[in-house]
This record gives sequence, C-alpha cells and structure tokens, in this order.
Amino acid sequence: MILEAEKLIKAFGGLRAVDGVSLEIEEKELSAIIGTNGAGKTTLFNLLTGGSKCDSGRVIFNGEDITTLHPYEICQKGIGRSFQVTNIFPRLNTFENIQVAVLSAQGMSKKLFSPSRKMAQEETSEILESVGLSDQKDVLGSLLAHGDRRRLDIGIALAIHPELLLLDEPTAGMSPKESLEITELIQKLARERGLPLVFIEHDMNIVFSISEKVRVMHQGRIIFEGKPEEVKANDEVQEIYLGEKV
Repeated sequence: MILEAEKLIKAFGGLRAVDGVSLEIEEKELSAIIGTNGAGKTTLFNLLTGGSKCDSGRVIFNGEDITTLHPYEICQKGIGRSFQVTNIFPRLNTFENIQVAVLSAQGMSKKLFSPSRKMAQEETSEILESVGLSDQKDVLGSLLAHGDRRRLDIGIALAIHPELLLLDEPTAGMSPKESLEITELIQKLARERGLPLVFIEHDMNIVFSISEKVRVMHQGRIIFEGKPEEVKANDEVQEIYLGEKV
C-alpha cells in the first residue's frame, strides 16, 4: 500500500466537501475517481497533496504521516499532481518549463539564470519524449495547443520522479482526438514506469476503458468502489451519477 487516507473531513462553512473519506491506493494501481460537479473530488486531491488542510483524519504515504506537511514537502516525498487549470510558465518554452521543474526538484532552483541553460538537459529531454513533446521543445507555453499544455503539465509533475501521480481531469476541454492521445499517455506512464496513477475524469468511456478500479464520490463521500464492470452494475451509482446503465 503506497497511500492510505483515514476518515478525511474538510468543511467549508456548513458544507462538508469531503465527509469521512477513507481510501487505500496500491502500488502500480491505475484508477479513476468519478462523481458529479461538487462531489468533492478535487478537494480530496487537495487534502492528499497539502493544498488544503483536513479538519480531521490523516494521510499516510509510504508509511509516513504527511497530513500536516506543506505541498512542497509532500511533493518532495514523491506525490506529483496536475491541476484542473493547467499550471505552466507561459513565457518559457516547453523545454524550459520541464527544465525548471527538474532543477527545482534537484534543489537547484537558485541557479536557473546562468549556466543552468545547459543543466539537466538529458533528463529534461527524456521527460519531453515520454509525454510526446520533443517536437515542440522550442514553442512558448502560451502558444501550445490545449492538449499539449496538458501534456506539459503532466511532464512538469513527472520532473519530481513521483512515486504516485494524481491527475485532475486530464482530458478536460479536449477534442476526441486529444482525449484519446492523453488516455494513451496515461496508460503508457502507468505501464512503462510502474507508476501508481489516480485520475479524476468525467468521460465515462475513458474511465471504463483504462481503469482497473473506480471510486465514485457523491456529496463528499465515496459511495462505491470496485472494478469498472461492478461500478456499471451498481444501482446506486446508476441512479446518482450515471443516470442509466452504460
């Protein structure tokens, strides 16, 4: 078990965005979290990565309690993530975006503006290759197509050599072609790197085609988890989220 969350609670005013969530993420797991808007999915990711502090409960990563750590400390421990809103440097080119993340992960962020242009080139190039952006290395972040920005965001998350990767709606706003490409990238990263990967997704075709496990959230709680075929067959999930059998 690489990560355990125990009875996490996070309230905003009188609303419990996350209401007693417990989960276990296994090594080499490829899983999805689904749920309607406002179900608490992104808030849960924020609790796991330190972006928000839980009101109660705890998070254990590789046997260590990380509940009270800051996001950069959790990142250093080995949890990488992407965000709903792409988080890149628009005035840097694609290569420089990854290079900055690599150097930061190596504790060399203070050397970004000098001989650093020649530093970490091999690792940066390897990450660009793994996310399919080698041919766009000189393109400014602001000029990348939406799908390529999402690839770059994932590449930045890979720069820390994560032991667990969390992706928040990686195909949001994409064309069918771009969604297919990102789906293939997710499978490739999980398979080739042996990387446990959990993603939030609204496209059920993607969820059911690549996930080994699916967790369903509703009103801040995980109401069901299981294999894709089990989720499809569950009456409560169909009623609350899917609306009809799929």
